[in-house]
Amino acid sequence: MTSAPVTAPQALPPRRPAALRLAGSRRDTLDLPRAPEESVQVSRVGLMLPAALSYDDWAQAGQRLSGIVDSSAWCLGDWLVYGKRHYADRYQRAIRAAGLQYQTLRNYAWVARRFDLDRRRAALSFQHHAEVASMPEDEQTRWLDAAEEHVWTTKQLRRQIQARQVEHAPADDQSALIPRIQVIDSRLRRWRVAAEQVGADFDHWVVSALDFAAEQVLSSGVPAVQG
Repeated sequence: MTSAPVTAPQALPPRRPAALRLAGSRRDTLDLPRAPEESVQVSRVGLMLPAALSYDDWAQAGQRLSGIVDSSAWCLGDWLVYGKRHYADRYQRAIRAAGLQYQTLRNYAWVARRFDLDRRRAALSFQHHAEVASMPEDEQTRWLDAAEEHVWTTKQLRRQIQARQVEHAPADDQSALIPRIQVIDSRLRRWRVAAEQVGADFDHWVVSALDFAAEQVLSSGVPAVQG
C-alpha cells in the first residue's frame, strides 16, 4: 500500500496587519498570490526584498511604506492623547515600556489634538498638517485645500505660507533677530531631533514652537511673569 504524496499548503498572499491598513489605499494585497520568498517582507529591523522584484512592485512597496510611516505618526499621537486623558498616572510608564521617546510622541500628539479625524486629509502627509497646526482652524482648512489642489510638497506649502506672511506683514513690522540664548548641548540636540521628526527646518520649528507657546499663554489668560 503506497501512501499519497504530501503536498505543501498553498502560500497565501502577504497582507498587512489590519491595524495598519490605510484609509484610501488602492490595494491591500498584490494582485497575484505570491510565495513569501517572492514578496517584500517587513521586519522590525528592515525590509527583506526578493532579488527579482519588478519595478512596479518595488514602487508600490514604497508607496505603502510611506503611508504606514505617515499613519504611524497619527496613530502614536492619538495613542498618547488617549493615554494622558485616561491614565494620567501611568501613561509615561507605558511609553518607557514600549521604548518610545516622549518628546517625539508629544509632538505627534500636539498635531493630533489640532485635527479631529474627520479633518485629516488622506491625500496629504502628517507633515503637511504639522505645518499648519498652530493656525486657527479656518486657516488650516484653507492651506490644506490649497496643498491638495496644487499637489504641494511639505516644503512648497511652507514656502507659500512664509511668502504670504511676508506679503501681509504690517509695514512697520520689521523682521528681527532672536536674541542669542545659551543652552546646553543636550537640549539643543533634542530640539533638532523634534524638528526632524515633523519634517521641519530647525529655524522654522523653533519659531512655530514659540508661536504655539505664546498662543497657549495668551489665550488662557495666564498673567505675565513679573520681574
